[in-house]
Amino acid sequence: MQGAMWQAVRAARAGRSYGTRAAIPATLIMGDGIGPEISEAVMKIFSHAGANIDWEPVEVTAQPPDEGRLLPPAIYESFNRTKIGLKGPLGTPIGKGHMSLNLAIRKEFDLYANVRPAISLPGVETIPYRGVDVVVIRENTEGEYSGIEHQVVPGVAQSIKLITRKASLRIAKFAFDFALQNDRKTVTAVHKANVMKKSDGLFLECCDEVSACYPKGINFRKETIDNVCLWLTQSPEKLDLMVLPNLYGDIVSDLCSGLVGGLGLTPSGNFGDEAAMFEAVHGTAPDIAGQDKANPTALLLSGVMMLRHLGMTREGN
Repeated sequence: MQGAMWQAVRAARAGRSYGTRAAIPATLIMGDGIGPEISEAVMKIFSHAGANIDWEPVEVTAQPPDEGRLLPPAIYESFNRTKIGLKGPLGTPIGKGHMSLNLAIRKEFDLYANVRPAISLPGVETIPYRGVDVVVIRENTEGEYSGIEHQVVPGVAQSIKLITRKASLRIAKFAFDFALQNDRKTVTAVHKANVMKKSDGLFLECCDEVSACYPKGINFRKETIDNVCLWLTQSPEKLDLMVLPNLYGDIVSDLCSGLVGGLGLTPSGNFGDEAAMFEAVHGTAPDIAGQDKANPTALLLSGVMMLRHLGMTREGN
């Protein structure tokens, strides 16, 4: 696998022609299943677009629980240095002791904000949804995905939803900063505080606090998760940018992807204070791997997000 990765990278390097801009190193996780072939397609497109990226391919596989680290050493060495990455789909072994590799990457590098735009693409008919243009910003590190669960007694399991002031404040600030920088007019905090008064109530309180620090030109409102799902299926134009706790964000972002054609057509980026990883969020599709049938659009659009994040707007466009 490593040999195939480096062969694809060398081919991409050989075919590129750039000006004087120094190459930017970026960690590349090709992933499993169709991951290597869609990664190779994206590298070729980047090369022809003049995007001067020096790819550092890293193979990521699940580590045994007794290894002490969630991920192999190579990803720490590369990503801690480059601070920027592009990731194909990763599979997680089914069985006890293995955390999702996608969750592990977000956890290990504190990539606390997931950004998922859902925008209608020219030539992709998704009747009756036309002109969809929404952004989901999801808190990535806590909520129901904190991994705090246990069996109380046989037949009774308990999972704890963790919401903290620190994480809620920083995701709210990220959402308002994103709205300001990307000309988004309305930030909607999505919750179920009418039922989960303490946890979702704290999340809303933090969003309220942050909203007061931003100009009146950005509207702020609060809506329950059930209302938001109804609006998205009936009138998605009612929504602009949404900020949500982890589980709600996971569900709503996939719903939004369905409005514009599916997970194969939507990009995703995970941001921390010092680093960012962009990824395709669809599956590994092992049934068509190696057959040159996989559509690289999701990974390509995630790569475009990466280029714009790096200030390479011309190449991204």
